[in-house]
Amino acid sequence: MVAFAGWSLPLHYGQGHLQSHLHTRRHCSLFDVSHMLQTRVYGRDRVRFMESLVVGDISELKPGQGTLTLVTNEKGGIVDDLIVTNTSEDHLYVVSNAGCAEKDLAVMRDRAAELQAAGSDVHLEVSDNALLALQGPSMARVLQAGLSDDLSKLFFMNSITTTVFGVPGCRVTRCGYTGEDGVEISVPAGRAVELAERLLGVPEVWPAGLAARDSLRLEAGLCLYGNDIDETTTPAEAGLLWTLGKRRRAAMDFPGAAVIMAQVKEKPKRRRVGLTSVGPPIRPHTAILSPEGTSVGTVTSGCPSPSLGKNIAMGYVEAAHSQAGTALIVEVRKKQHPAVITKMPFVPTQYYMAK
Repeated sequence: MVAFAGWSLPLHYGQGHLQSHLHTRRHCSLFDVSHMLQTRVYGRDRVRFMESLVVGDISELKPGQGTLTLVTNEKGGIVDDLIVTNTSEDHLYVVSNAGCAEKDLAVMRDRAAELQAAGSDVHLEVSDNALLALQGPSMARVLQAGLSDDLSKLFFMNSITTTVFGVPGCRVTRCGYTGEDGVEISVPAGRAVELAERLLGVPEVWPAGLAARDSLRLEAGLCLYGNDIDETTTPAEAGLLWTLGKRRRAAMDFPGAAVIMAQVKEKPKRRRVGLTSVGPPIRPHTAILSPEGTSVGTVTSGCPSPSLGKNIAMGYVEAAHSQAGTALIVEVRKKQHPAVITKMPFVPTQYYMAK
């Protein structure tokens, strides 16, 4: 067990990190991600409220559809990345990072109070539901056995409220943090253990911890808030401009729009990139050097890839060195080792997309 954002979380279970990681890629694993902040936003002005904080086009989301989006500040920095779902009920469902929970809640509550004072109809409710993530290629077969709904009709980033293995009132969202096909299940806290035990009763479902979650998400090229993105990085630098809604770009009505849109035109001076290397594993804060030995960037995430059998990392480099195939050097324990800029994801994603 390790401390994480005020929670005590399992790093790994009995099988160990390597076996757990590979099992998720080949079969499926259950992750307890109840540390994530879950919020419901009610009121007729809920979309306007959300769009005053994030860069995404929330108004275009169909009922049951969600999107990854970014809360930004006036300098264009990323306050958090979160998933906003337009539920088919009467609210938006928001899942935010545990490490940003207090900050996010403060930002949302302050903005809600401002809008309420101006006569808007919006209010927040923090959910005490647990959150379980079932991830891997056999997820659909395992979960379908406990659902009356047809999972083949639930595509990536879409969500339904349903009964799961006899537990009513669960929100099942087809998404996850591994690059595999998977779901996150928001379940009433009092029945979370019951549901977890039902899922773990299937022999091919293993429990997985924080170590596998981190190496899986890095292979999938996904950012970890606080490592790969934070309030000093912008969507343009982080390669996350795809989160900006087309209408929002034109209106420039999100926090930091002037800074971010200027970078869209002029191109940022540094970029988030993937790296592979030989030698010892690359860890966060490792220096990235040019072939001549001058500093051109820093690693933000890194580990040996269980799926690929080589070192992978993510970091920021000067734009001139950001092209895939560029040969660079990483400095590990004062020794230099060759590295290459590599396209992400390192392992192809298997999201269940609409045809």
